[in-house]
Amino acid sequence: MASNSLSSCSWTPKQNKLFERALAVFDRDTPDRWHNIARAVGGKSADEVKRHYEILVEDLKHIESGNVPFPNYRSNACTR
Repeated sequence: MASNSLSSCSWTPKQNKLFERALAVFDRDTPDRWHNIARAVGGKSADEVKRHYEILVEDLKHIESGNVPFPNYRSNACTR
């Protein structure tokens, strides 16, 4: 990642949703996949969306291997 700007590390919920949709449209066989996904997301470079994907894959590996503990949800979150 060439830039260390806020846009390179901060993703809005809207950008994440656009990213998820673009991943479904542009599969790994799509030419210029990361450029297409970046264009679909807006405000991100091809390198930024590729890195975001790599982080997502790593997170999934940790979750699937059981290395991420389940959150401690309360049955009634309104009462503390």
